[in-house]
Amino acid sequence: MLFTEEPMRFARLIAALVLATAPLQPLAQSYPAKSIRIIAPVATGGIADYYSRVIGARMQEAWGQPVIVENRAGGGGNIGSDIVAKSPPDGYTMVMGFVGSHAVNPFLIKNMPYDPQRDFVPVAMVIEAEGMLAVHPSVAINTVADLIAMAKAHPGKLSYASGGIGTASHLAGELFKSMTGTDIVHIPYKGNAPAIADLT
Repeated sequence: MLFTEEPMRFARLIAALVLATAPLQPLAQSYPAKSIRIIAPVATGGIADYYSRVIGARMQEAWGQPVIVENRAGGGGNIGSDIVAKSPPDGYTMVMGFVGSHAVNPFLIKNMPYDPQRDFVPVAMVIEAEGMLAVHPSVAINTVADLIAMAKAHPGKLSYASGGIGTASHLAGELFKSMTGTDIVHIPYKGNAPAIADLT
């Protein structure tokens, strides 16, 4: 995974965050009057964790209040997101939501602990990320065709890692299996970062 920071796009994001609080200023001159908590509902090192920390540092600089990033991984983002959904709606607890926690999970999980539309107010689009297919260097696969051939020759013997059930990497893996007619075992992790660490 590669992380790039586009200066103009990032500047627009920070400006949007500041402008989003501008209407509150006449009503609450003291905001923020205490520390702000950003919940990253993924494992440390994941993309949502990375951007939570980058944005949190800039918010702390701009507002002069501590911004604490907490990782609450698990449940495809549901554990951390649920903490924020049940927090007071006062702007002091935020979540770095992603497609799994706020778009996919309601269609996969029967008893969601929160409602992504009712319990959250969107602030800003932070990043669009692309997926990547990779294998360990020790595996004799150089192309996607090689991977498909090996999976078909050894059904149920290969496995793929994802960032958790319902995450984009999980759904991409299942789509790959469906499109290629292969049987590859899914191994869910509590985020993409630990999945990538085990691959290396």
